[in-house]
Amino acid sequence: MNTTENLPLAGVRVIEVAHALAGPLAGNIMADMGADVIKVEKPNGGDDARQWGPPFGPNDLTSLYFHAQNRNKRSVTLDLKSAEDVEKLNALCETADILIQTLRPGLVEQLGIDGETMCARFPRLIYCNISAFGQTGPMYKNPGFDPLLQAYGGIMSITGRPEEEPTFNGASINDKATGMFCVIGALGALRKRDLTGCGSIVDTSLFETAVHWVEGPLNAHIATGRIPGRHGTGSAFIVPYQVFEASDLPLVIAAGNDPMFASCSAVLGHPEWSADPRFQTAPQRVRNKEALIPAMSAAVALHTRDALISALEAVGVPCAPVNNIKELAESEQLAAVDILQDLPGNGIRVVGLPISFDRQRPRSARPAPGLGEHNAEVFDELLSKV
Repeated sequence: MNTTENLPLAGVRVIEVAHALAGPLAGNIMADMGADVIKVEKPNGGDDARQWGPPFGPNDLTSLYFHAQNRNKRSVTLDLKSAEDVEKLNALCETADILIQTLRPGLVEQLGIDGETMCARFPRLIYCNISAFGQTGPMYKNPGFDPLLQAYGGIMSITGRPEEEPTFNGASINDKATGMFCVIGALGALRKRDLTGCGSIVDTSLFETAVHWVEGPLNAHIATGRIPGRHGTGSAFIVPYQVFEASDLPLVIAAGNDPMFASCSAVLGHPEWSADPRFQTAPQRVRNKEALIPAMSAAVALHTRDALISALEAVGVPCAPVNNIKELAESEQLAAVDILQDLPGNGIRVVGLPISFDRQRPRSARPAPGLGEHNAEVFDELLSKV
């Protein structure tokens, strides 16, 4: 099993001044990769996500959500409205490699902990800004949560069925991807610092992440002037590539090229489809989707889901059942990849880091911290050595 000492970020110290999801997720990823992550929380209540339940932990009133995103960290409390506590934050940064912050633009300048100020004071510091709408523009001071950015960033307009209202993606895709982009930027900046000795300011935002998610439709609109619409469970660019209803349960069929479509057609009892001029090539299938999909739907409905999946897999056609979360939790594949882990000391089971090193997945060395649990440890021991 990996130990903290042999993980890639062992010896790296991260100060996390962040709440909710994007910033804490970035800190969580770095902590799981071996970094010493010190989470700075407000004294009154701490990270708002502590109360985002139920469900809560078995022995406390801290949300399961918080436990999952803040494992492997140490918590200290600072009131950043206090000049004394701001100086404590600066003292922490003297010992740090990376600072992650999600305070609203404008506030960090008022507090004197903006990127330019901090990097001038600590030239080797990698300062990571995570904001809602970026660091410039008319909306840069606006607050933001994932659903707002799914709406403003165009994601909702292409999600759902064309005859229905736009809808959210069920997962917090902007928050989570922004946290990941923050980590990517921080790791790139660490590499740059290895070469130059200088830190960097790394900026990312939920808005830029949302734009990245819709880069294909946005590029297509810029090229053609057409406004992309909603395609239900299907794709605008690949056909067939969507959910179909078997006689008992739904499945996804993703025949992404011409040979796969020919094999799929044969399994469905219609080998003539692959020779039909309307469906022979990928562009023709997209143009004639309105003719092909109803015919395929009728053929799929003659089979049970599991029997059809077995037949399609046998000839190399990508397909999958539409699992609910219970089915996912009970699946053999989830057990096989061993991504679930028990947090030490509290029996809480959570999804771990989706990365392995030398075929071993990092395991949490500690559970999520109590609010201010490590004040004495950090301030009495670490800062005394500065």
